[in-house]
Amino acid sequence: MSMDFLCTDFLKDREIRLVLDHTSRGDPARGWVPAYYFNICNNQGDVMGKCDLRLGYNEKLYYGGHIGYRVEEPYRGRHYAEKACRLLFELAKKHDMPYLIITCNPDNLPSRRTCERLGGELLEIAELPEDNDMRVEDGETHKCIFKFIL
Repeated sequence: MSMDFLCTDFLKDREIRLVLDHTSRGDPARGWVPAYYFNICNNQGDVMGKCDLRLGYNEKLYYGGHIGYRVEEPYRGRHYAEKACRLLFELAKKHDMPYLIITCNPDNLPSRRTCERLGGELLEIAELPEDNDMRVEDGETHKCIFKFIL
């Protein structure tokens, strides 16, 4: 699996483009992997949200997912998160990743629908380990774990 950061200029479709904001090499001691961070933009260049792709596999990624996304309120309901994920799937393939995990809170119905529209398999609704960052820092207790075969 390639961990060198790649050119991301191809991450666009008819409606959106992912504009690289920054990359992170990760911190293996903390279980953090290399990652890309993008702004989700429309063709006029307006930032409509953010997304990221984390590279590699470990326990933290099983619960936290390979892709994170957020669409700003005025732009919601137009499937921009789904479109951004489809573009990130292409980038993950270039890194020779055979599958991705995307997680969401069980009560986040829009995010669950996004994962379903993307064709993800719901593996489980998992209880977060007691020492998981999302549990310790944010008080979250459960995640829907979706797997996507690339």
